[in-house]
Amino acid sequence: MMQPVVFDPAGLRVGQGYDVHAFAEGRKLILGGVDVPHVRGLLGHSDADVLAHAISDALLGGIRGGDIGKLFPDTDPAFKDADSLKLLAAVADKVRAEGYVILDVDSVIAAQAPKLSPYREAMRENLAAAMGIAVENVGVKATTTEHLGFEGREEGISATAVCLLCRRPDEQRDSPTLRASVAPRLGAPSPPHVHEHASSVFHANPKHCESPR
Repeated sequence: MMQPVVFDPAGLRVGQGYDVHAFAEGRKLILGGVDVPHVRGLLGHSDADVLAHAISDALLGGIRGGDIGKLFPDTDPAFKDADSLKLLAAVADKVRAEGYVILDVDSVIAAQAPKLSPYREAMRENLAAAMGIAVENVGVKATTTEHLGFEGREEGISATAVCLLCRRPDEQRDSPTLRASVAPRLGAPSPPHVHEHASSVFHANPKHCESPR
């Protein structure tokens, strides 16, 4: 029988992302890779997929990698009208290259119009495929702002996202940062129950910190 693996809770990372785009005439409204029928689309250097951008920023935040503006600058013609799902896929690849696994993503779109619930599942599927994770690990919600703020005035759309990442067990063993983060503070040993609790919470099979796909 294969021995279970205990991974360090310091290997978990949370990232948060936020993005906003203004409405513009003559543009498609792309959200989560879905072409949503509407009288206006969102203005941006790429396809202005505000949801994919927020999730990308959350992932980059989790690895302390800046934001998508740094990775894909809007001054670069190469990203003009770019497919934001492809940018998200590149960000997910960067997360994995840094030694992390994407465990879960949740997001909220704030828009007074149009009604987005009919497209939610398609968005989840597109985003999951771009990140290489299971659909069940991607959450997408939509809300109005009760006519408050720029979203309520239908001037634009905003999106917020959070993600949970985990450093792969092989990366944890080789990480001096993780070893230092759980070292006793000021030379005082941690109470035994702290270690016991961490072990019980993060006691898992060897696939616990692998991609949930």
